[in-house]
Amino acid sequence: MAKREALRELQSRLAERLQQARTEVRAVSWLAVEVHGLGLLFPLPTAGEIFPVGTLLPVPHTQRWFMGVANLRGGLHGVVDLAAFLGLRPPIARDAVREQARLLALNARTGASCAVLVDRLAGLRSAEQMQPEPDDATAARPNFAATRWRDPAGRVWQEIDLAALARHDQFLAISA
Repeated sequence: MAKREALRELQSRLAERLQQARTEVRAVSWLAVEVHGLGLLFPLPTAGEIFPVGTLLPVPHTQRWFMGVANLRGGLHGVVDLAAFLGLRPPIARDAVREQARLLALNARTGASCAVLVDRLAGLRSAEQMQPEPDDATAARPNFAATRWRDPAGRVWQEIDLAALARHDQFLAISA
């Protein structure tokens, strides 16, 4: 008899938790980075590992923003200078990369074996810390530029959909 009551109580608690899980809004979190003074937010599910900038092997006849390939944990990854790709500054020379710069590998689920060069990491952010910015319908933005957010200090951050970036025609067209 006691076992039956305990089983019913357990089932009741599980049903409550399942209902809560269905109704709860999952918290959105991002990896915040800076690229030539611009704050960018990368959704954690599409961001991969972070690496120090090591040896980059040049690849001839590629776009200037394509820095080359790097061996990251035994896999070859194409490396894109994100600031140069976005048109924020001219491409940076491999030997002029700052010490705080990092390579952010895209998650393998994006289907791309590549990494982007960012100037510096700025920590983690969550939707609870940010307010969405009104969308400017007149501004042309690429499909990988998602929502813009404002933090409590008033700084605007641009969310970047890394999966969409990995499928973007210009991003894929590395040959010069």
